This record gives sequence, structure tokens and C-alpha cells, in this order.
Amino acid sequence: MEGVDVARPRRAGLRPHDARRALDGFLTWRWADLTLVAALLAGSLALRTVQLNAGFWIDEGISVGIAHHHWTSIPHVLRQDGSPPAYYLLLGLWIRVFGDSERSTHALSLLFALACIPGAYAAGRSVFDRRTGVVAALLAAADPYLTYYGQETRMYSMEAFLSLVMVVAYVKGILRGSRAWCVALVPTLALMVYAHNWALFLCVAVAAATLVCARDAWRRFAAVAAGVAALYAPWLPTLFAQVRHTGAPWSTVPSLHEMLTAPGAVLGGDAPFVPIVVAAAGGLYATARRTERALFLLVAVTVAGAWIESQFNPAWATRYFAVVFAPVLLLAAAAIVRGRRFGAVALVAVFVLWWGFTMHDDKENARGVAARLATVVHGSELIISTHPEQVPVLRYYLGKYAVGQHLRYATTMGPVADPQVFDWYDAVERLRAAKVRPTLDALLATVRPGNEFVVVTPVFRDYRAWEAKWTRLVWQKSEDWTNLLSHDPNLRLVGHVTPDEIALKRNYFKPLQAFVYRKLR
Repeated sequence: MEGVDVARPRRAGLRPHDARRALDGFLTWRWADLTLVAALLAGSLALRTVQLNAGFWIDEGISVGIAHHHWTSIPHVLRQDGSPPAYYLLLGLWIRVFGDSERSTHALSLLFALACIPGAYAAGRSVFDRRTGVVAALLAAADPYLTYYGQETRMYSMEAFLSLVMVVAYVKGILRGSRAWCVALVPTLALMVYAHNWALFLCVAVAAATLVCARDAWRRFAAVAAGVAALYAPWLPTLFAQVRHTGAPWSTVPSLHEMLTAPGAVLGGDAPFVPIVVAAAGGLYATARRTERALFLLVAVTVAGAWIESQFNPAWATRYFAVVFAPVLLLAAAAIVRGRRFGAVALVAVFVLWWGFTMHDDKENARGVAARLATVVHGSELIISTHPEQVPVLRYYLGKYAVGQHLRYATTMGPVADPQVFDWYDAVERLRAAKVRPTLDALLATVRPGNEFVVVTPVFRDYRAWEAKWTRLVWQKSEDWTNLLSHDPNLRLVGHVTPDEIALKRNYFKPLQAFVYRKLR
């Protein structure tokens, strides 16, 4: 009809201004906010670079070793390791640009740990309010968990940062109906499961939280789930092979206490977790809304799923709870804000408890042992590690300190073809089947009379580290090998590298020592 505007039907789907509106409040900050976050970043940078040059431990040596493989071959190499590929692919690119030193590789984790500070502020402000964002940023800036793993060449700080993005995308996308954030949730969750397998438990928790707290959003959730499944599907054949043949035989079955206190791992342990729980009881859950209930379920279902699975296939390690870093942090911040006076006391108590946290310059003494061994290896010596997964970190440091030497590596299972990776494929069965005398004789046959070889073995004193199926077997094999070597008349002990006093005082779970033998005939 003339003179009358007829509204045109709008096309379904994501419109450009939807995305801008979805980000409104997430990226639009006041100058005071920017100043606060900048100050926290500066303080955190000072705090988290004190031990940036800390020596590698077992897992870090494996990380660097895997990352050194050709970028396209890393997913195949990981069939032996049991991990998904995202972090190692990123680390592979990183070391090709910045090098593979401790400082360089730790810097990648540091970047993610620092990014958690503005991420925590933005997430707290977006999901709750500005005061919650401020408290979340304060917690993220001083959290010992991020301080520790922000200086370790592993994927945990990366996973913590991704969890912040995931929580915002889930709350604003699934719970509050933003299509833009639903779209963002798909690659975020996919990246998380490609970075660490425990994010699969988080995916189950997302489904449970939606079922309980947002049944009206099932269509949005189904679309997101389909997108994540499509992105993750190419990795499923490798995952199934890893589940059947790798696992984590170094872990023990977790107790009920460990399950109940697991969320505290990302806040510095049980002690700092208690004041936050008290504050929560005083202010948060009495007025819990859908968002708080959903975040609580994300944590509870993830932890419970990991705990139940670890009853059958032990794979429990509190560092893995980076996947629930964001919901734990945001719930803690919200509890402190709503607790008012109780919350303020809780916040002060947490910072007092965090004040005593310190990091060592080495997480184990492999670097020191390798440096001292470098003075006694002069050619193509055989390096035998009775703790098999130590080979990659030993190879890394001996490659640095014994430049030009063509060292060969072996374990109590025999020669190692690729010393940059530990092959977890049916490792327990292979180690159990490896007979001590025949394996040793076969290795010694490759050493010429008059030449030397090195045996690196743990110092067995803290037996908490040797209770799991794999580690107990390593302990038994190491004892058998040490006894056999010490009584072999064809060998002479010509050197013994022991842990220094500092390493012993720090009570590393698995300090190393090395024996240098000469083959007489």
C-alpha cells in the first residue's frame, strides 16, 4: 500500500550487528579497567618470570622432543604418547622461531598465563558484573597454579586460557541465546579437546549443565555439539588406539578426598580453597541463579567423570584440571563478591596463603646430572636409563652439553630408536616382558672392551612416587639392573654422579644419579 513501509522478512542466521552486540561489554572497558589490568599484568610478569629458566623435567623433555619432529608427523608420533596434538603443533611452530631453550619454551606458557588476567576480568564482567571481573583478575594475577604452569613447557596454561573463553561462550551462547557466542563455542571446545583429553569430561559436563539448567536451549546445544564432533572426528581413530594401548600407568587410583578437593588444585591447593568455600556458603549459593548452577555443574561433572574413569584406568593428576580453571575461578570470584565482609576476609586469607608459594629453579635434577656427565662422555657412549621416560630429557640436555657426541640411548627394555619421544604403547607389558640379563647382555655386546657406558637411575627414597603399576615396575627393574651391574666381574665402576645437596634438600620425587662403567672384556 502506498505510503506505508512494509517490513521485509529478515533472514535467519547470524547478522553482522549480532556479533558486535555479543562483544559489547566483553571488550569495551573503562580506562580504570585498563589501568587495573595493566598493573596486574606488570606484577604478574615480575612474579612469573623468576624461574623462567628452570630446568626441564620428564614431561617437558617429552614436549620439546615431540615438537622437534616434522610438523606434519606430530599427530602420528602422538600415537605413542597418548596426548592430542594442538599444543605440540603450536610448540613446534614456536621453537622454530624462538628456539627450544627453557626460557624460550616457558615463554609460550607464560603468554597464556598472562592472557588469563584480562581474560578473567572480561569473563567475570561478562558473566557476572564488573566487581566480579576485578576479583577474578586479582585471583588470576597471583594464582600459584598459573605461576607454576606459566613456567612449564606443557599445555596447562593454554588450557586454562581456553577455558575462560569457553565459559563466556557457553554462558552467553547457550544460556543467554547469543548466536555469535554459540559460533565461538564450537572452535573453543574443539581446541580444548585437541589440547588435552580431559576436556572430553568437560564436554560431558557442558551437556549435563545444559540438561539441568537450560533445557530450553537444547537446539543451540545440539548445533554446537554437532560442530565440535565434526571438528574432532578426524582424531577419533588415534584416540581409540591411545585408549587401548597407552593410558597413564604411572598414576594411582584417586581417593574420594582427592575428588572432593580437586577444584582447589587450580587455586593453589586445599588451604586457599577453604576460605572460598566458606565465602560461597555465606553468600553465593543461597541466591544461586542459573549461571552459577551451570558453572558449578561444569566443575562437578568434569571432576566426577575424571574420578570415575580413573577408578578403572588411573590417569589422575591435579594439573589436568586446567580444563575447569575458568568456572572454578569465576565461582570463587562471585563467592567473594557476594560474601561481602566474609568475602573480603576470604580474599585476604587466600592471598596470605598464596604468599608463601615459591618455585624451584629446577623441577628435577636432570639438567645438573647431564652437565656433569658431559665431562666424561667422549664419543659414542651408550646411555642407559632405568627410568625409561627420562630418555627425552636426558637426550635434550646431553645434546646441549655434549655437543658433537654421537650418543646412543637405551632403557631396561632395550635400544631406543627415537630418544626424543617415550613410547607408551603397551609400555607396562613390554617392560614386564623384558628379561634383565638377556637385555643387559644384548646392550653390552654393542660396547667395545675398554670403552665406557653410562647408567642413569633414580634415587629411590620418596616411595610415594613409585606406587603406581608402571612406577613400581620401574623401581623393581632398576633395583635388579643396579644389583646385576654392581656384581658383574667384566665391569668396573669408574664414576658416580650423585644429586647435589640442593637437589636432595628440595626432595624431588625422582632425583637422578648416574653410574659410569668401563667394560673390561
